[in-house]
Amino acid sequence: MTQSAGSIRFILNDREIALDSLRPTATLLDFLRLERRLTGTKEGCAEGDCGACTVLVGRLSGDDLVYESVNACIRFTGSLNATHVVTVEHLAAKDGILHPVQQAMVDYHGSQCGFCTPGFVMSLYGLWLSNDNPGRADIEKTLQGNLCRCTGYEPIIRAAEAVAEARPDAVFDPILKVRAEITAKLKAMRSLETICISDDDSTLIIPGSAEALADTLAAHPTATIVAGSTDVGLWVTKQMRDLNPVIFINGIDELQSIRKTEDGLSIGAGVSYSAAFKAISARYPAFGRMIDRLGGEQVRNMGTIGGNVANGSPIGDTPPPLIALGASVTLRSATGQRTVPLEDYFIEYGRQDRKASEFVEGIFIPNLPEDDHFAVYKISKRRDEDISALCGAFRITLDDDNRITSVRIAFGGMAGTPKRAKTVEAALIGKTWSEETVTAAQPAYEADFQPLTDWRATAAYRILTAKSLLLRFFLETSGERAELVRFEVTA
Repeated sequence: MTQSAGSIRFILNDREIALDSLRPTATLLDFLRLERRLTGTKEGCAEGDCGACTVLVGRLSGDDLVYESVNACIRFTGSLNATHVVTVEHLAAKDGILHPVQQAMVDYHGSQCGFCTPGFVMSLYGLWLSNDNPGRADIEKTLQGNLCRCTGYEPIIRAAEAVAEARPDAVFDPILKVRAEITAKLKAMRSLETICISDDDSTLIIPGSAEALADTLAAHPTATIVAGSTDVGLWVTKQMRDLNPVIFINGIDELQSIRKTEDGLSIGAGVSYSAAFKAISARYPAFGRMIDRLGGEQVRNMGTIGGNVANGSPIGDTPPPLIALGASVTLRSATGQRTVPLEDYFIEYGRQDRKASEFVEGIFIPNLPEDDHFAVYKISKRRDEDISALCGAFRITLDDDNRITSVRIAFGGMAGTPKRAKTVEAALIGKTWSEETVTAAQPAYEADFQPLTDWRATAAYRILTAKSLLLRFFLETSGERAELVRFEVTA
């Protein structure tokens, strides 16, 4: 392992911060409100759901400085090394003139009680920085992770549209004029050294490279690895778990790569949903559409596909499409690498094929042949920003006679792990792709899955929906229409 440094350095608005004492589970929200008295950032849900705590975090992507909205309530301060944190207090000019985004919220009555307003402003400011001419769909996507309980969204959307239409050329902006300066400062803060901050009862480690991460994990095999903290953050804010030691990996460049090859797509374990969206959508459009419904924009900016795979949750949304596409996962330790099919990585609930000294280094997704049919369906109580009741992914290959030569069906939320429906697949293979074939195969779901009943859905609903999704997949790939049938669901 390389020599250790002992402080985290970042920029908060217009000030450089250096921390040489820090608890691994200290959140950015608490740091802002309690340590810096920047109380415009609110705590609403403490789980990355409501957006009242939204701030921007600027990070280096290669030589570019990229600003993204994040949830400060579940973002750990230890993950901020070599970043620029921007809060709502930084938007207005020194003389009190509001930023155009703020002024539009006033002009179009986009605030009522005001509690959620700073979060909305920061999300819209992130859009201001990244998109010169957003349409309504862009605005709505930007605001997926911000909830308002009194004003309603239309005035806020009108404010965003007004700013986009009349974007002034000469306006005070706290970032645009100093972007080059901030970039230079963050480059100087970056280091390949491993940062380690320890006190009597906790240890926080930030490896500077994948090799250093492997060495660190060998020395601390029980450590918690944190990439985006969209899941781990709730362990702290909701379950009050004391994590120690903690290894933050979001600053490791090697884990941020996306490589396009003739055979497929390789995605580093540290790549966020937002960063992967364009590449995934281009090659696997149905997968991309599902990512657009995964959390809000803040969650997609923080959360990683590698983390979604690594934690082994049975309701993770990315494993079903990845399994259906035949993806594999590469695991790395200080002694080397190994690659396993993703479907074999999940063993049983809470148990994955990953040793204590190993970490997920990357995921490889093979190309989808042009003639294959592929779809992903996320079923949840809310369309956006909700955990799935179940998620199904379907892929088939047909021959010239419309017979099924290959089929892969995978589900999340139906078992203790993400799992293929192999009995259903066996009932389909070699058959003509028809409604009769689908109807005959539907009962096979009972052999593949025995889902649980919980507050998201009953077992009966999950089985019925899984069967219906197979029919939906057939209808969408064949252009046929089905007769409407009323089903009675029993508990």
